[in-house]
Amino acid sequence: MTLSPRDRTVHPPALAPAYRSTALRAPRHAPLSMPSGPAEETGPVFGHDLIGGTDADLVHNFSGAPALGERIIVHGHLRDEAGRPVPDALVEVWQANAGGRYRHAKDGYLAPLDPNFGGCGRCMTDAEGRYAFRTIRPGAYPWPNGGNDWRPAHIHFSLFGHAFGQRLVTQMYFEGDPHVALCPIVQSVPDAAAIDRLVARLDMEGTVPFDARAYRFDLVLRGRAATPFEGRA
Repeated sequence: MTLSPRDRTVHPPALAPAYRSTALRAPRHAPLSMPSGPAEETGPVFGHDLIGGTDADLVHNFSGAPALGERIIVHGHLRDEAGRPVPDALVEVWQANAGGRYRHAKDGYLAPLDPNFGGCGRCMTDAEGRYAFRTIRPGAYPWPNGGNDWRPAHIHFSLFGHAFGQRLVTQMYFEGDPHVALCPIVQSVPDAAAIDRLVARLDMEGTVPFDARAYRFDLVLRGRAATPFEGRA
């Protein structure tokens, strides 16, 4: 396979002054462009036997008892740079709980932990490139950037296509969240259309009545319509 070049004008720059911690980790020299080789154009390949029966159900997969919070379904299509569906791709997610706290030893936010919510899941795309998760809508949380900055509610995604060079790590936000326009991390993406591609839309057709609202979030691995990468130059 041939990998399409990344359009760097739509991805966040390595150095974004409003996102203060980038000043400590941004490279000081221009990146080098290297052609892809066999290591980038082949594997790894993941099989269905790696996925458990409840891995995609974050509402129940931690303790078996239901997690607290607004129940939602997040679903969409995964496509490659040519717009073709990507089947049998591994999709992993992780997120904060309904109060905005991660189940992580270094998360010191005062919101309580939910004893029934682990905050991570995974699934494989089907033959049409579709994926779906059941989860809890995450809460916003403060972070030590500018004194009073808050992260919008978001879900982290890690995806592998059919080649290592097709890996995408990104974040999904929710339609109508006012913090999206205020967040220095989101606003480090230089293109408004690219930011819009990070926002999931309410999907009433996918909603399960009296159970869970649905949000549609489609992803593109590479190319000019690619979903913006997290933390990439």
